[in-house]
Amino acid sequence: MSASVSSDVPTPANAGPLLQLKQVGKVFFTEDLETHALRGVDLSIGRGEFVAIAGPSGCGKSTLLSVLGLLDVPSSGQYRLNGVPVNELAAAERARLRNREIGFIFQSFNLIADLSVLENVELPLSYRRGLGRSERRQRAQQVLERVGMAHRTRHYPAQLSGGQQQRVAIARALVGEPSLLLADEPTGNLDSENGEAVMQLLGELHRAGTTICMVTHDSRHAAFAQRRVQMLDGRIVAAAGTEC
Repeated sequence: MSASVSSDVPTPANAGPLLQLKQVGKVFFTEDLETHALRGVDLSIGRGEFVAIAGPSGCGKSTLLSVLGLLDVPSSGQYRLNGVPVNELAAAERARLRNREIGFIFQSFNLIADLSVLENVELPLSYRRGLGRSERRQRAQQVLERVGMAHRTRHYPAQLSGGQQQRVAIARALVGEPSLLLADEPTGNLDSENGEAVMQLLGELHRAGTTICMVTHDSRHAAFAQRRVQMLDGRIVAAAGTEC
């Protein structure tokens, strides 16, 4: 039986970690191949922590982020997010929890070309019950001011630089006031100057209390995090820094 999660009821307060994985595995099957993308992963992230996940290509970083973001489900093990046992949720319940609790930042920005900056940022709120258009617009405007893009609300993604598009994508991730911000190679499509600016912004958000989990291959950017988790062959093989 699925655990019930109502979109109208706040997630229960929890004194423990914001998220916790215990012996999580993920297996992908094809006709003649079984691929173990994650193997017995144990990971806890505290509220307000900034964690960087590093490792070579194919080590399981992106799969881990997909599991953390409720885009995929573990094949084994347990995952609790803000006190909710994710494994027990039906797909629709996971979608509601994801919309409420998680913000995503992607390497490729994933902005919708025919929507303005303001409309792109407002979009996640359109799936929230009880939010009128004026409130959605106000919240989108406020978060665009926070990332320094309030002067571009009427522009379209093609009219922005890569760094500006990523700032808009960060605003979109923040507009729903998520418990957790997941960033998958957020500087991967940016030059060094814009990449550094995006990392400075993530650092500011973290200092303001945002919980961030970031996948990166760049050791300079991993240094912005409080804690670095190293992956290899689907396992966490090392961790450095302060754990909350």
